[in-house]
Amino acid sequence: MAGCVSRVELSVTCRSLLDRDLGSKSDPLCVVLQDAGGGRWTEVVSSSVFTRPLELKQGKPAGKGTITISAEEIKDTRVLCLEIEARNLDKKDLLGKSDPFLEFYKQNDAGVWQLVYRSEVIKNNLNPCWRKITVPLQTFCGGDFNKPIKVQCADHDSDGSHDLIGTFEANVTQLQKAGDGSAVEFECIHPEKKQKKKSYKNSGIIRIKSFKIETEYSFLDYVMGGCQINFTVGVDFTGSNGDPKSPDSLHYISPDGINEYLIAIWSVGSVVQDYDADKLFPAFGFGAQVPPSWQVSHEFALNFNPSNPYCQGIQGIVDAYRQVLPQIRLYGPTNFSPIINHVARFAAHSAQQGTASQYFILLIITDGEITDLDQTRQAIVNASKLPMSIIIVGVGEADFKAMEFLDGDNGVLKSLTGEPAARDIVQFVPFRQFKNAPREALSQVVLAEVPKQLVSYYKWQGWPPVKPPEIKKM
Repeated sequence: MAGCVSRVELSVTCRSLLDRDLGSKSDPLCVVLQDAGGGRWTEVVSSSVFTRPLELKQGKPAGKGTITISAEEIKDTRVLCLEIEARNLDKKDLLGKSDPFLEFYKQNDAGVWQLVYRSEVIKNNLNPCWRKITVPLQTFCGGDFNKPIKVQCADHDSDGSHDLIGTFEANVTQLQKAGDGSAVEFECIHPEKKQKKKSYKNSGIIRIKSFKIETEYSFLDYVMGGCQINFTVGVDFTGSNGDPKSPDSLHYISPDGINEYLIAIWSVGSVVQDYDADKLFPAFGFGAQVPPSWQVSHEFALNFNPSNPYCQGIQGIVDAYRQVLPQIRLYGPTNFSPIINHVARFAAHSAQQGTASQYFILLIITDGEITDLDQTRQAIVNASKLPMSIIIVGVGEADFKAMEFLDGDNGVLKSLTGEPAARDIVQFVPFRQFKNAPREALSQVVLAEVPKQLVSYYKWQGWPPVKPPEIKKM
């Protein structure tokens, strides 16, 4: 993690592309691939500007096409927020009005105009009001408030041959005047019309209704600024997993010393542990009968020490899991809510401090047959208001519809009483999709949503990093 302290923005431009469509121009898509094979990282860009000829395949040029990639270190966490509307735009369509959209360009060091933002298209409207525009300040103008910005208003055509309505140039200093509650207006000028017609005034008015500069922190800003990630593991020891002594059991440890539970712990834990200073992780089991009373427990410490359930590193969790397995009886039911509420209590205590100092990640590994769905829904809705994320890895071949429901990707999760989750905090991944994939593939997908979940929580609370990054002036 020590080397991962900078964010980099890549800008991609292409010239003289081949036309691959019959009835219109090409619709180019650019994919930047980073090869991490063999544990080595390949530089995507080795200098500030990187230009190469395009090839259809190795050794076969794609006409005269070239691709240019420029890299810029992100040194400014501020974002620019604009509300823009227009009035009396020119009508460009024969059978209707215009379908206007905006494009913003900044000038790079070579004097070339580079697209930095494109708005949505508003259909059939000469007096459009666009959605709020949010752009990183460095992307927009490189942090230079006097850098010229070109704004272009065009009529959208489905074949890509958009018709220019008009354009104007400004800079952030001028746009900033809309921040005082009074709008700023610019005439939208079509250069050819202005040249041909002496009576030409403009092709409409673009009105900046509001302007704000806000600070938007990244996951990296919070972590480097002192946010501690607290990782907890919950392991499903219910009877539906099968007898651990049987090779058919999901808890059966193969001759090479692994099973799906252990792979999931290693895959997720090996990444998360880099963000945890003390490397002490609480680990719990649920759904088993535990000694000496052989009562069913839904949150027992894997090390059988309820007052100190912490394991030293990921290896400590693995060791505790191996040791506890022959000492318990797999039973049931499969209740998630006790362990979610357990971690939520710690997250709630941390939230009372009112700082972005601690965030909690709960990894639940299960065979998917949940019993307390309603209580779990309520527990997740409650936890959505706390600095907490829940990762569920489903092992085995069970039907995981309940897990997918809890994930909330198909709509906002609601409690039984109809209370919606404040934010999406659950990520579900079925292990079977990664059985033959490298271990890092599972961790990459499992942890994909955690950074934005952490940022969304602190943004919602209005909490900056404990030690905010210094804004380096351009």
